[in-house]
Amino acid sequence: METNKTLVTEFVLIGLTDLPRLQVPLFLVFLVIYLTTMVGNLGLIFLIWKDPHLHTPMYLFLGSLAFADTCSSSSVTPKMLMNFLSMNHMISLVECISQFYIFASSANTECFLLVVMAYDRYVAICNPLLYPVVMSDIFCTQLLGVSYIIGFLHPMMHVGLLCRLTFCKSNVIHYFYCEILQLFKISCTDPRVNMLLIFIFSVFIQSFTFMTIMVSYTCVLFAILKKKSEKGRSKALSTCSAHLLSVSLFYSTLFFMYVHPRSGPAENQDKLYSLFYTIIIPLLNPFIYSLRNKEVIGALRRIMKK
Repeated sequence: METNKTLVTEFVLIGLTDLPRLQVPLFLVFLVIYLTTMVGNLGLIFLIWKDPHLHTPMYLFLGSLAFADTCSSSSVTPKMLMNFLSMNHMISLVECISQFYIFASSANTECFLLVVMAYDRYVAICNPLLYPVVMSDIFCTQLLGVSYIIGFLHPMMHVGLLCRLTFCKSNVIHYFYCEILQLFKISCTDPRVNMLLIFIFSVFIQSFTFMTIMVSYTCVLFAILKKKSEKGRSKALSTCSAHLLSVSLFYSTLFFMYVHPRSGPAENQDKLYSLFYTIIIPLLNPFIYSLRNKEVIGALRRIMKK
């Protein structure tokens, strides 16, 4: 006969560390990171919106990526900052699931936005004469719409399956946010179906989007090498290298988290991977895409003059 178990409706987020002496220094470090992330991404969105020279498909997609990064970072960092200074690390089940959904939706959307950006560069460099026709305003809006719809619908399946789980073993999450694999560890209900679907969809989405991006940039690379103009080659390589750096950082951390899970002591690396794709990548992206981009720097100078 099964004994009665108390169902958990609140969790304790342990955070990055439980050492008291590190809480304030970590708070200051991640506060600076979060504020820089917000200034970088929201500043880029404002710049693209304000400057007519940046009203092109490439910058429309870049602005959308900046918005996804803003949502991704804001779903995790504010709660983590509060926990650094608070003795109360409690988070309700509803808040926990909401945090996971917002982050997962942003990350999924980013996967498809990176595909759209790769396709945009493919058309611009491989078929420049057809670019204005192919990348019309309507088609660009449709690409963005599909990216956000898939991005926000896919995690709903995992949220629905998450709601069937019960938690009674423990309410302690040894993590800095409500990461879904960590919730499976403290579930009283068998989470194998959930884990299988996470693995299958992670492999499918990451493989499909990553391979599409790689095929696009391989075609772009061959097209660049055929260019006779040194200036044209340099500009195309500069733009594409920024995109590829962002793609490499994003997919490598996601792969190690959800497609190549570890066990034993190596699980401690998960926090580092999660920290990278939840907080560091949204910080780096606006600078990766902007620092060597003459059009963005030119737009910034025009705005500052005004």
